[in-house]
Amino acid sequence: MEQINRIELRGNIGFVRVQTYNGQKALRMTVATNYVYRGSNGEPVIETTWHYISAWEGKGMPDFEKIEKGGKVSVWGRLRSQRYTDSDGTERTAYEVLAKKIQLIEDDEMLQYEM
Repeated sequence: MEQINRIELRGNIGFVRVQTYNGQKALRMTVATNYVYRGSNGEPVIETTWHYISAWEGKGMPDFEKIEKGGKVSVWGRLRSQRYTDSDGTERTAYEVLAKKIQLIEDDEMLQYEM
């Protein structure tokens, strides 16, 4: 049986932070994706999910300095979970996407994806 851990996201950039570790740039950002459906009253409901993204500069990555809050992006990578204990002593699990490829999207390109 083949095992696959692959994720593709297309959405809006929220928080962005670029740091340097041992001479190599690392990116941490959030991406919001929306899922729209009709509620029980027939009105559209928008469900927004925030995803945490981590990436290292290199092949498949744009210049991290061009990534800005409010921009649109496509992200390909894998999902990773990490368990930790918060300050109250509660066990928690955090999920993040380890990006393999990031592509900045222009507004007109985003419309093509949504059709």
